[in-house]
Amino acid sequence: MAFGRSRFGGSSSGSTSDGSLLSKVPLWVLRFLQFVFGITVIGLYAQDLNKGYNEPLYSDSKWGFATATGTIGAVSALVLIWPVLSMWAWGWDFVVFILFTTVFGLFGKLFIHLNARGVGAAKRLKSAVWIDLINMLLWFVTFVYGVVRFFFFRKGKSQFTGRATV
Repeated sequence: MAFGRSRFGGSSSGSTSDGSLLSKVPLWVLRFLQFVFGITVIGLYAQDLNKGYNEPLYSDSKWGFATATGTIGAVSALVLIWPVLSMWAWGWDFVVFILFTTVFGLFGKLFIHLNARGVGAAKRLKSAVWIDLINMLLWFVTFVYGVVRFFFFRKGKSQFTGRATV
């Protein structure tokens, strides 16, 4: 058996048919960033959510929605870090993209034009809006990547005869 080739004609280097290990690194980086920024969203919005529960104030559902969206984004990024799942999960990437778009719209309307000089919570939430925008863009990029990969680079043979390209 020759070096680099298996006896069945494929590569014996351990890479899959849809690319080398190096081609998966950008997707892994994107998923890692989605996880990190999802955890960041949880930390930024859960502070006010916790304060609303501990004090006799009401907790607004917007903060709960933002925390839930950050949790969904972080967990999804951990699950979808495997490229095999990621190719088929572009629909879920779109759902999470819409969730972060909603969070960005809700809090952007509240905090982008706010003069936050001297108020720590307002500065934090104004920064959180830009983290939401980064999350929204990261999920949009993985959605587009998944669609392109699914529809343009999906190559295979039919199940029964193996003659037709699917």
